[in-house]
Amino acid sequence: MKQTHVRIAVGTLLAVFAALSYAGIPLLTPEQFAGLSMIGGLGTIELVTKALGNIENQLATFATKAENEAKLGQVSADTKAAIEGLGVQQHELATRLLAIEQKTTAQKDDQGNTIEGWGQQFTKAAEYKGLNFSGGRVNVGVEVKNTSVTSDVTVAPDRKPGVVGGAFRILRLEEILNAAPTSSNAVEYTRENVFTNAAAETTEGAVLPESSITFALDNVPVQAVGHFIKISRQLAADNAALAAYINTRLKYGVDLRVENQLYAGNGTAPNLSGLAKSGNYTAHGYSAAALTALGLSPTNRFDLIGKVLGDCWAADYPANAILLNPADWWTMRLAKDTQGRYLLGDPDKEAPPMLFGAPVVQCNAVTADTFQVGAYNMAATKYDREGVIVELSDSDGDNFQKMLVTVRAVRRLALAVERPASIRGGDLTPA
Repeated sequence: MKQTHVRIAVGTLLAVFAALSYAGIPLLTPEQFAGLSMIGGLGTIELVTKALGNIENQLATFATKAENEAKLGQVSADTKAAIEGLGVQQHELATRLLAIEQKTTAQKDDQGNTIEGWGQQFTKAAEYKGLNFSGGRVNVGVEVKNTSVTSDVTVAPDRKPGVVGGAFRILRLEEILNAAPTSSNAVEYTRENVFTNAAAETTEGAVLPESSITFALDNVPVQAVGHFIKISRQLAADNAALAAYINTRLKYGVDLRVENQLYAGNGTAPNLSGLAKSGNYTAHGYSAAALTALGLSPTNRFDLIGKVLGDCWAADYPANAILLNPADWWTMRLAKDTQGRYLLGDPDKEAPPMLFGAPVVQCNAVTADTFQVGAYNMAATKYDREGVIVELSDSDGDNFQKMLVTVRAVRRLALAVERPASIRGGDLTPA
């Protein structure tokens, strides 16, 4: 293992110097380097190039020597020191050669004209040429153009296309509800109030039992959810990408508010009558003592949710979703057993959020430490009067005078909760 390590180290070092050699910058011996350093100034290209050319053969010798030593198990300290020292010399000579080449090569502008430095401009100026250096003090002003790339040249920034947006919540509540269109400003529907099922086996010729069912007529108005923003006419006309982003943001804002209303709307106009409004769902009815009496833990959220799910199924409402605040869901997702294992699976396993076979819908509108479960596809219907409509107008207020455009996004809908018994919920940690 030691021999392998040495070979890698030496091989890496030789590769570096070989790359420098191929670039036309060979190594010098200490004697050559010392002799060249005695020359005043930078020297000449011919002298430096000749000295660098002579080192190629010596570099090959050092490379062979180092490889042979590595095969024996160790490269000598003298060889390492020589290579390191020659590397320092090589770097200095490379810097010197570059300086010589830059000094002798005139810079050109975009039109191919030679760019003169400040000193050249000054000495060529007529004011300078007319100076009398016979004695005394002379002041002269010469206009010198700054040819630096950081002066009078404006460099445009590298502009990334598009707009870096803000947070966009994944909206899933509407997916679990029935949806239907409406062309009216209100939705009237008949709700089953009480159904008494008296169906029973009867003998031939006997009177059949009579069942009863009562209904209640309900009416929910179509409500509007919307907002607007004012932008300049120039922005709307000249920056299509930004204008499109604004339209998308406005539409998202409407849909976000709709999700909040679908769950938490209090039913007082212009609010929707949401799923969490009293009367639109059935309280699960479990206290801590009641759960304990059933052999369940009142602090174990899995126990409570599972029990309420079972109650929905027992009432012939097969639950199709569990609504949780994201914070509560992730508290449950990170729960572990006594051995530190995640109860809901390893973190590297990608799976949709589910509990007891029912999908978990994370919704920020759900108050923390509360929940709902239910057969939402049977419980409620969302009626869409108009989807999100984005409109622009320059006739709003003083828009015409100020060259502004009002961008408006509006959506109209209603929510009818038809079967409150199919939704159950309440405190996630009951007292």
